[in-house]
Amino acid sequence: MELTIQYAQEKDLDWQEFTATLVASTLGERRPVGDLERMKAMVENSNLIITARIDNKLVGVARSVTDWVFCTYLSDLFVDEGYQKSGIGRELIRHTKIASPQAKLILLSAPKAINYYPRIGMAHHTHAYTLDDPNDLV
Repeated sequence: MELTIQYAQEKDLDWQEFTATLVASTLGERRPVGDLERMKAMVENSNLIITARIDNKLVGVARSVTDWVFCTYLSDLFVDEGYQKSGIGRELIRHTKIASPQAKLILLSAPKAINYYPRIGMAHHTHAYTLDDPNDLV
């Protein structure tokens, strides 16, 4: 039986539903799922959230911050483990790019997903940097 997946831009995604689905994916290991206020703020402060639902059940999310014209930072891409390897992640990325067509889509890969992105046609970029502590600047 083929799954009917509904993709949508959701401006008011429930942060608890977001968190539960994040936990059901492997990305939950790398996010502050125990810090409820932070999880709530992550959802509320994002300005582009694309969801994948099956029978109204949230099974995947692409959460981004964008200026709509230059860059879209795709900060979370996850699919419930029970629905992975069915093309949902690729379609979440496609819908994110369609929602901000002028902007370059940018993401930092989780270690487990490093080989996924080139397989679906994304270009690798070697010039990304991160900073967690401002005191690390010299």
